[in-house]
Amino acid sequence: MRGGCRLFPLLLLALLRGLCHGREPAPGAVTCGSVLKLLNTRHSVRLHSHEVKYGSGDGQQSVTGVEGSDDANSYWRIRGKSDGSCQRGTPVKCGQAIRLTHVNTGKNLHTHHFLSPLSNNQEVSAFGDDGEGDDLDIWIVQCSGTYWEREDAVRFKHVGTEVFLSITGEQYGHPIRGQREVHGMPTANHHNYWKAMEGVFIKPSMDPAKHDEL
Repeated sequence: MRGGCRLFPLLLLALLRGLCHGREPAPGAVTCGSVLKLLNTRHSVRLHSHEVKYGSGDGQQSVTGVEGSDDANSYWRIRGKSDGSCQRGTPVKCGQAIRLTHVNTGKNLHTHHFLSPLSNNQEVSAFGDDGEGDDLDIWIVQCSGTYWEREDAVRFKHVGTEVFLSITGEQYGHPIRGQREVHGMPTANHHNYWKAMEGVFIKPSMDPAKHDEL
């Protein structure tokens, strides 16, 4: 019994250390492979894309913000920086590099050194084919804890150009009347907070072989 009593505090200490280092994901963590909508918390619009190209810049597929919550063109899939780097069901860590792939068109959220058409910030577009684009499709998830939680407002910082995914309220006319311009801004501010909303979330698991859908 004396040996067991001495061992118990050591086991408890090891358990507490594991929790402090964030080894166990919270049930509400956003995970790789999940499909979701992203709400800009300042302007209450969801990140959106469609088969409408910009008439300026590089002429790539436009990315906008829409008010409706039921538009099928607002779904994005969470993927890793490269194939295999973000296995299905693995919680996304704060500071992790990801790609956001538009479900209906297979193009990745992208930005580059072109001016956005309305605000003259940096243009944000959708680029690539069947989920494959280039190094300018990579974004860092900025959040305050260990993992990106569904209830958190997070920022997405572009790796290649260091801008933040943002909306400041400018609205398009025909043919996408009322939709908001999405662009990149060089500073972190209240225009670049986003929250996970509707979607199909893969249950968090440190073992990618063990998962299911909510």
